[in-house]
Amino acid sequence: MALSAPDYEISTDPNRLDLDWIHERLSTDTYWAPGRPKERIAQALKHSHCYGVYAPDGPQVGFARLVTDYTVVAWLGDVYLERGVRGIGLAKFLMDRIMADARQWRLRRVVLSTADAMGLYRKYGFEDMAEDDDDWMQIVWPEHL
Repeated sequence: MALSAPDYEISTDPNRLDLDWIHERLSTDTYWAPGRPKERIAQALKHSHCYGVYAPDGPQVGFARLVTDYTVVAWLGDVYLERGVRGIGLAKFLMDRIMADARQWRLRRVVLSTADAMGLYRKYGFEDMAEDDDDWMQIVWPEHL
């Protein structure tokens, strides 16, 4: 029987993150972080709210991080899913969790940059930040008093 997104687990426990896996994937299988040194990735993880996606049998298969003040703004970056698990709804599963956290924290704005996943982010209400630059996107909610 094929696995689907609900069979996977999302955790924000920093102790579960597999730094070796994250470094390998981001530095060799992304257009935005080729060759990024492991030390820089480790430092970025320390200063971010990280999401690990884990297969039912335990290994990490996905990752994303928010750089945020938990009050006003966040930048969503390094969203990555293992090639073998793409197409089963994990991106939506991960984004549902990230957006739930952003709403819970009552953020005002979340920004991101993407060259290839605009359709996914538009489903969550993200819009282009400028007419002449469709890589940068944002979602803005009313100010919470």
